[in-house]
Amino acid sequence: MVQIQASIEIDAPIDKVWSIVSDLDSEPKFWRGTKEVRNISKDGNTITREVTIAFKDSKCMQTVTLYPKEKIQIQFTKGVIEGTKTLTLAQADNKTRLDVLWDMKLAGMMGMFTGMIKKHIQSGSEQALDSIKQEAQR
Repeated sequence: MVQIQASIEIDAPIDKVWSIVSDLDSEPKFWRGTKEVRNISKDGNTITREVTIAFKDSKCMQTVTLYPKEKIQIQFTKGVIEGTKTLTLAQADNKTRLDVLWDMKLAGMMGMFTGMIKKHIQSGSEQALDSIKQEAQR
């Protein structure tokens, strides 16, 4: 497994940042590696969905669990990516710190490309956090 981390401080209250990151349908707007999201089912704060990612237009199944104003846990359950992506929010004064942690690898024979893909996920995560910051500070 490879861990990828990125963080950003946003000059906005946690409520505003949460409203952006918890709008799961708008994920492709911020995360360039996510091309399309199709929600399949919802049970309370848990959503099962199919996501088309930029890597060869692969489809991945995910279970997303929302912990309001605290974190979003995304478990890749089927597809080319194995592992998790976790977004964590923390408020200090009137600012919000947003962290993303990937603990992942590419599945099967694709595993040999995990290292190469790591830098793309790292830069994509940094770009996504910056886009979320821009949106929240409007």
